[in-house]
Amino acid sequence: MDLRVPVGDGVHLRVRRHDGDRAPSFLLVHGLASNALLWDEVAAELSRAGHPSYAVDLRGHGESDLPESGFDTATAAADLALVATFLGLPSMIVAGQSWGGNVVVRLAAEHPAMVAALALVDGGWIDLSSRFDSWEACATALRPPDVSRLRVDQLRGFLRHGHPDWSPAAVEATVANLRVAPDGTVSRRLPIPQHMAIVRDMWDNPPQRFYPALSMPVLLMPAGDSSLAKAAAAGLPHATIKEYAGGDHDLHAQQPLRVARDLLELV
Repeated sequence: MDLRVPVGDGVHLRVRRHDGDRAPSFLLVHGLASNALLWDEVAAELSRAGHPSYAVDLRGHGESDLPESGFDTATAAADLALVATFLGLPSMIVAGQSWGGNVVVRLAAEHPAMVAALALVDGGWIDLSSRFDSWEACATALRPPDVSRLRVDQLRGFLRHGHPDWSPAAVEATVANLRVAPDGTVSRRLPIPQHMAIVRDMWDNPPQRFYPALSMPVLLMPAGDSSLAKAAAAGLPHATIKEYAGGDHDLHAQQPLRVARDLLELV
């Protein structure tokens, strides 16, 4: 079931609800230039275990509104708090992937009563200023490529070739990161200026500064190299690591059953 939730200033976010009748609920947050559909297979498993989940399209992503401002981690976290309040959600297990991990760290630090436990899916420890010598180098490396000549059938082909272990549903969820025109060409849902505003905010505001405020259990789920996750865990009072050796950055797309099982251990 898709919901439209207001978060102020005429902005509405799409929230995908999967039903369940057992507490706690799960709040699922995608990464930069992604969308809530990537969580569908994980959410289905959580629902089968009896737990409701709410996967949010952050502003400018998926089917949510694209306002003129608010493309930063602090606003994204505040939007999530408003979503939880509007829906009357009790203390939740909150999971965020990639930049979404940074966002849910901020949410948990600023609204600890809303978060019973936190799961960081190959994110939540992303510190761009430690990876690049300057903002200019970071911006050059992370500026998204031009997609103006790309057709949706080409995109599907690239995804199937690059991710042969992904389900058809995961491929289609990733296709939904872009908008498809009637002639089959694709365009960005999140325009490049807003994309780069988020990247700049990630450069300016690494999540590690919020770790001291996290008193809840935190599960870190690194894909591939786990060294950065281990360094992050050292700064968290109640951290556990589940390593996904050789995993894709989009673990929730590649290994949804395992991701769901690990999330359910936080219940």
